Amino acid sequence: MAELEALGDEKVRAWNSKSGAGENQFGVKMGDIRGVAKKIKTDPELARQLWETGNLEARLLAVLILKPQELSADELERMVRSVDYAWLADWLNNYVVKNHPNKEELRERWMAEEPANGPGAAAASRAGWSLTTERVVKNPDGLDMGALLDRIEREMKDAPELARWNMNFCLGEIGINHPAHRERVVAIGQKIGAYRDYPVSKGCIPPYVPVWVAEIVKRQG
Repeated sequence: MAELEALGDEKVRAWNSKSGAGENQFGVKMGDIRGVAKKIKTDPELARQLWETGNLEARLLAVLILKPQELSADELERMVRSVDYAWLADWLNNYVVKNHPNKEELRERWMAEEPANGPGAAAASRAGWSLTTERVVKNPDGLDMGALLDRIEREMKDAPELARWNMNFCLGEIGINHPAHRERVVAIGQKIGAYRDYPVSKGCIPPYVPVWVAEIVKRQG
């Protein structure tokens, strides 16, 4: 913790706060956190202790030094539900949740929950939609795409932001990877209008689904 605090930077802290992080942070650059993790390699017990501090950088470091297979499904669920910052949620989902042996069981549990049900529900929903998007792209057998689209059309507009962002990406990936549903995906994106005016850097594709899907399909030829 002392090492992380020493790496803190006020500009990074201000940027983190502007993007939704709480006060329990030092403002450490992501590259510096990776540097600390590289020295430690893996240490599940230290990772657990770091996570319990609630500090943003300590939790990001914990994600990098965990062994997903050594976490129980219930322990992982508690971690997922304790997150309210998108960047941390995505690190946890990408580095730990997607590599956990019980991820499909957890996906089904999280997808069955309403994202506005209370504390932790939005983060669990984000994780569920992240895993579902992974299946849409890599392993769609057994998924009911029509039912997913029905749910997105019904729920996305009013979903908490933590969940809505990943619902939007699931919608887009269905349109990109499953041409039979593309027309409906674009129609839903236009109807909901999510991220229509989202600011992006020059040359980047905006997350507004009708534009995003069309551009990716065009690039794929």
